[in-house]
Parts: sequence; structure tokens; C-alpha cells
Amino acid sequence: MKTKIFIDGSEGTTGLRIHERFMGREDIEILSISQELRKDEEERRRLINSSDISILCLPDAAARESVSLIENESVRIIDTSTAHRTKDDWSYGFPELSAKHRQAVEKGKRIAVPGCHATGFISLLYPIVSEGILSSEYPISGFSITGYSGGGKSMIAQYEDENRAEEFDSPREYALSQQHKHLKEVKKIAGLSREPLFSPIVADYYSGMVVSVPVYTEFLKGCHTPDKLRLFFNDYYAGQKLIRVMPQSAEEEIKGMMAGNGCSGWDGLKLYVTGNEERAVLTAQFDNLGKGASGAAIQCLNIMLGCEEEKGLNL
Repeated sequence: MKTKIFIDGSEGTTGLRIHERFMGREDIEILSISQELRKDEEERRRLINSSDISILCLPDAAARESVSLIENESVRIIDTSTAHRTKDDWSYGFPELSAKHRQAVEKGKRIAVPGCHATGFISLLYPIVSEGILSSEYPISGFSITGYSGGGKSMIAQYEDENRAEEFDSPREYALSQQHKHLKEVKKIAGLSREPLFSPIVADYYSGMVVSVPVYTEFLKGCHTPDKLRLFFNDYYAGQKLIRVMPQSAEEEIKGMMAGNGCSGWDGLKLYVTGNEERAVLTAQFDNLGKGASGAAIQCLNIMLGCEEEKGLNL
């Protein structure tokens, strides 16, 4: 029997990418909504409650509204918005973090997919904080560079407008108020005592991102060199199909330059440890539309269905 899937918000960037990943799958039946009824509450209610799993690709307020429409207790939800990521009664959709996280995705009825920037931060910080290598009190700072698709339809239109302003030709730092919406999520999931200092940058390319966290090695317990950190991460993520811990030689292969679009179109995440014995930089490179959004949603869906974790993904 096919699993009935309804994508609420299927016209957005994430929803469209999820649709693409379902092409050719014989185990999925997509419940479609007509264009004129996309915002009709009763039609959405009907489809959500007719589904086995509904995937929400909506702004926060609309995602909360969709959850409020659930009447069928057996319906499971995968939410790609920010709305439920810090809620205790929702499972956090990052199965590689621990066996507990994976089981919560497998058995959960309410799954919150991580944010793109948060995916980078948490992939780097959760292991070393949870294992006591880095104190939760350490004042974390980080930066990221991302393609403009992360800003959704409006930003995509701005960047792809042939009459756009000259400022779009240059990388642009944003969230200058230190109020980026992913910070509460990073603090809670990574187990930090405070929100990180964060400087995200958007640049003139479509997709892909790099999130980096610098640390002083003197504050790391038992892993005082990049080599030891790399070995730790390699052991921590051993056997995970969507996370690759890159060897020391990888820095030479990329000629010491980390491209923001280096993983564009790929649904995994590459983790690098660079630096020296005094200062190390932990870096996650992935696609903001892949492991940072639709790819992560499909990964969670596959785990929920008990099929191959990477089914339908580009690895």
C-alpha cells in the first residue's frame, strides 16, 4: 500500500524540491491540491486529514495553522518551518546526532526539520558539547555564507532580476541585530548556555552554504589539535550516510578555499576541521536546499517509513 503524502505549501522552493525527490517513487501517493484552493482552509483540512504524512513547507504562522487543522490522530507531520523546532513535544529531525534523535524521528508523529544555518552549527557543536569536549558555557561565534535561494521566492526574484541594484553583485551580511531566527534552535539543540554570535552572508549564487565555527583549542578537553578533533568527528559520525568527515588531505584538494556552492545539488554534509594547534575552525559545507531543507525532510520521511534513508536523495 502506498503512503499518502500531502505537501502543504508545494509551490515554495522547499515544496518544489520535495516534489522533485518523489519522482519515480512507487511507494508514495501524492495528494494534490488545485491551484485555486491552495489557501482554502477546508480543502487543506481535508487533505491533511486524508494523508498518512503531511509535509509543511510554509511560513511559521501558516504551519501552526495547518497543525491546528489536524483531526485524524494517526496523521504524522514533518514541518520545515521554524515554528516547532524548539517545542518539547516535537521531535528534532536530525537523526545523525544520536540514537535517541534517530529513534524520535522513526517513531515520532511530529517532526521539525532543522533550519539550514542551524544544521551547520548543530552538526559541529552538538557532538563536542554533548561529549564534554567543549563547555556549554564557551562563547560561541560563527559565520556562514549562503546562496540566495535561502531567502525564498522574493529573494530569488531580486537576485535574478536583470535590472537589479548593484548591491546584489556583492556578498551582503545580514541579521545585523543578532536576532537571526535560527539562534534559539541552535542554543537549545546544541545545549549551549547562550545564543551564538552569528554573522550570515548571502552571495550571488543560487544554492549551497558553508557554516564555520572557530574555537581556541586550549578550551577543548582531550582534543587539542585539528587531527584529534577530526578523529573524534570521524568516530562520532561513523556509519552515517549523509555526513562525511573530510580527511586532512581535503584541504589541499580544495586548494585552501572553501566554496559556498561546493555542495550545491548534493543532499549530504561535509564536515571539515582546519587550523593549527592553537586555533581550529570547524566547518560544515552542504546545500541549503538539500541537507539544509528538502533533503533533510525526505531523509526524515524515509526513516519514518522504514525504507532506505537515502532513497530519492542525491548522494
